[in-house]
Amino acid sequence: MTSAVTDRLSTGVLGLDEVLHGGFIANRSYMLRGQPGSGKTILGFHFLQDGVDSGEQTLFINLEEDLDDLKANAEALGFDTEAIEFLDLSPTADVFTEDQSYEVFETAEVEQQPLTDKIVDAVTEIGPDRVVVDPVTQLRFLTADDYQFRKQIVGFMRFLKAQDATVLFTVQDTESLPTEDLEFITDGTVVLELDQYGRTIRAPKFRGSPTQSGTHTYRITDEGIRVFPALEPGDYTRAFTGEQIPSGIPEVDQLLGGGISRGTVSIFSGPTGVGKTTLGTQFMKEAAGRGERSVIYLFEESRDTFLTRSQAVNIPVEEMLERGTLQVTEVEALEQSPQEFARMVRTEVEDHDTQIVMVDGISGYRLTLQGGEDSMLQRMHALGRYLNNMGVTTLFIDETKTITGEFNATQENISYLADNIVFLRHLEIQGELRKAIGVLKKRTGDFERTLREFNITEHGITVGEPLSGMRNILSGTPELVDHEE
Repeated sequence: MTSAVTDRLSTGVLGLDEVLHGGFIANRSYMLRGQPGSGKTILGFHFLQDGVDSGEQTLFINLEEDLDDLKANAEALGFDTEAIEFLDLSPTADVFTEDQSYEVFETAEVEQQPLTDKIVDAVTEIGPDRVVVDPVTQLRFLTADDYQFRKQIVGFMRFLKAQDATVLFTVQDTESLPTEDLEFITDGTVVLELDQYGRTIRAPKFRGSPTQSGTHTYRITDEGIRVFPALEPGDYTRAFTGEQIPSGIPEVDQLLGGGISRGTVSIFSGPTGVGKTTLGTQFMKEAAGRGERSVIYLFEESRDTFLTRSQAVNIPVEEMLERGTLQVTEVEALEQSPQEFARMVRTEVEDHDTQIVMVDGISGYRLTLQGGEDSMLQRMHALGRYLNNMGVTTLFIDETKTITGEFNATQENISYLADNIVFLRHLEIQGELRKAIGVLKKRTGDFERTLREFNITEHGITVGEPLSGMRNILSGTPELVDHEE
């Protein structure tokens, strides 16, 4: 048997290792709890495969599924079943043809001791470093009552621990045997759940070490399980200079007192068609000229439409994509959790040194990603704080519902998230529809408190002089000021 050289053993799933602060503690036992189809067995194979890759002895004790089917399913996910030892104790077809199999107590008396002997013999012979028992609740049917079952499990886990093995055992809730009753024998519990918003994973119990708090999500893919931890912004920081980032349009930069401060969160708000996304992309065009990389996540528009529209207003997005200074990602509806989206953003920031992130738009984010209404703003707030800590400039596009009329700074009541709020408005002037831009908030410096006319042409964005000759502009129906009044 290989002696443990570390206090931690990887689960074989990077995201779960992050949640557990490195993985399972060696020479302890852990319960994997979840409903059928939640991925408990797959997680067990990840754990054993990591042991194989580390040169350890591994053992899978199978108490339920047909062994050939079990191996075929594992191999389809890329696990090396030839390198894993199997002890197959699953029922055979002969069990159902024998009369005594219908007598619970007789079955327990006949089968319990041979099964126990097989486990002891296999463990003694193999000397495994890692063991998966799937599912341990099958042993309940080989004992006379719950007391005897718990007694057997306690003895089983102590025996494996005495062999210096780290053990994962799977359970699933039944009415006759609530799995919470088994938690007292474990050093930790990992719970896999499936609800209306998708798959979640958490570790409510983990002796000897804290775990990452929050609700984490996971996905079962062709390569097994991927875990996406809840983003904890306080765990990340990076030194940066809080300089002003210009838009490249002098009048916009004048409104903003020089530009947007690096590492801040900005909201560009306004009704449909007013130019919010184009304004955000303009900041990215200027950043590309400095050699910086930006990324846009499209929640409300197709990638092709965005590219065509940007090129038409003299923003060379195709060239930016070719040079690697821009990444445009269209987010499919209800395909991801907020945690999974946050992982995408982290990859851009940490692996590709992305300097500007734009989410277009906030309503689409809330409708597209999986999650409850109450949690979505919390996830967005965490994402903004993470980007802030990493020195990344964040642009959230927020579409307000009213074209003209009553002024709303933001539609989704998220102004508290923003360091800067830039708003755009449609105006009706003498029967003609025009646009205006203004700055409502800037935490990191002074800004111009005027409104200017805003226009988008084939040559790009143009911004006029302050609209000092009008009043009631925010209503959308401004009036000319009579200076003789």
